[in-house]
Amino acid sequence: MLAQRNPSEAYRRVDFDARIATAAPGELVVLCLEQFISGTGSALVAHERKNNALKSQAMTRAMSALTALQMGVDGNGGLATALGQFYGAARKTLLDSVLTFDAAAIAALRQDFIEVAQALAGAARAS
Repeated sequence: MLAQRNPSEAYRRVDFDARIATAAPGELVVLCLEQFISGTGSALVAHERKNNALKSQAMTRAMSALTALQMGVDGNGGLATALGQFYGAARKTLLDSVLTFDAAAIAALRQDFIEVAQALAGAARAS
């Protein structure tokens, strides 16, 4: 089973696991955003190269990151409601692209998450 794995994927996973083990809650959000952005970016490249196995793997990684983000939303109302709606719409976009890949929708979704990550980084620098 290990022989079938991509070595770069194995190194990425070890790095990711190490970062999770030492991360504070806010850092976990950043890690999940990074994984989502990376996963959707890899899916777009794989789609261009017609590599369905890599595309599927990348979409799974993006969905896992999104699930973790959704599970981390705490509370009701206000920001929690907005995040729930944002993540729910993102999940729908990902799932809609499983059978019929919509590169434009995935690229737009990825850009939305890049903007969220940048806003979060800007807020962290300001405080």
